[in-house]
Parts: sequence; C-alpha cells; structure tokens
Amino acid sequence: MKRVRITLSPPNAYLPPVYRLLTQQATYLSEVYIVNWNVTEPPVGFLLLVRGAYERLGDELETAENVRDFELFPNGDEEAYCFLAADGITAGRALFENFTREDILTVPPIECHDDGSSTFTLVGTDAAIQAAVEGVPEGVTVTIDAVGTGRVAANDPSRSLSPRQRETVQAALRVGYYDVPREATTADVADEIGCATATASEHLRRAERRVLSSLFGE
Repeated sequence: MKRVRITLSPPNAYLPPVYRLLTQQATYLSEVYIVNWNVTEPPVGFLLLVRGAYERLGDELETAENVRDFELFPNGDEEAYCFLAADGITAGRALFENFTREDILTVPPIECHDDGSSTFTLVGTDAAIQAAVEGVPEGVTVTIDAVGTGRVAANDPSRSLSPRQRETVQAALRVGYYDVPREATTADVADEIGCATATASEHLRRAERRVLSSLFGE
C-alpha cells in the first residue's frame, strides 16, 4: 500500500458553480475544507469546514446556482461546518468519480484553494493510484506533492498552500518582500508574477494565515 498526496488544478470548466463560489468568489472565507462527501447519486452531499465570515456564505448559498439545500453549524465566531446538497451533474463529478474505485481511498479533509485547486491524500495499491492519476480528465493538472508508505502529512506548512499561493510567496521571497528592512512592496510581488496588486496581496494574506495556522494548530 502507498500514500500519495496530490494537488488537482482543473480549468474553470470543471468547477461547479458552488465550488467557484467557495474558492474563488467568497474572499471573506480564509479556509475551506471538504471533510466528507457522497457523490453516489445526485444530489451529491458534502460536509464542509469553513473559516472566516461564514454568515455571509449563508446569505450567498440561499441563491447560489446548483445548491438544493444547505445548513450551517457554527463552531465559534469564525468557523462553521456546512452541510451542502448540490443539484445536477457537472463536469467536476468526473474528478470525484475518478478517485472512487476499488483499492483506493481518498483521505479527508480535501483542502480547497482560492485558485480552484484542491489537495488531498490517496491511500491504495500502486496500480490503483497510478490508474487514478492517469485517469484524470484532459486539461486537469496533477501535482504529486509527496509519496511514501508512512505518514504523508498535511502538517508541512508549504503543502497547505495552493500552487498560486506558493508561487506568490516564492516571488515575495525573491524580490525581498520579507527582508528586514523590507526591500519590495506588494506591487513588486504582483509585477513578478504578472497579476494585480490586490490579487497578490490576497494570495499573500491567505498563504500567511495557512502557514501560521498550520504551525500553531489554529
């Protein structure tokens, strides 16, 4: 048996509307995890853990596309579990079905990143994991983050970042954003990776929160 931690980066065409809301549009959420799911038959069901201004998420889910039902279960001021029943069949279903096969298990939680990518651990036989990776639909990028027979942990702070967050932090280190005294601004980081200053700033804040949360167990 083998444990493999992977990141899937699908194009937007594979992202269901509610997933785009959770990851790309709900900037008031700092973290989104899928902790359990059932995709056997529509409507598919998900149990999410969200951190941030989750009350705003409730307001948006009321009118969100392809949401049949939902309920929020607060777990403090900035954290809640969310049961979500998603209606209809989307292209993203093929991604889940690809990892629902004999001799393989997906270990929750699935970490959902603000660029639409997701990171999770697979446990199974070499052949089953290889078949699942090779069975990913065309156009979806698969990054192997770690491979091993022991623990493939999510507690490595760098592995908690999305590919875009990791790229932004690496650019910030290159240009001197974290030097003391600071030698670069957020605008310099944005120029380095070719995005808007506000976008670079958001990637940095989310990356910093994820890394600190991972280190201090918050």
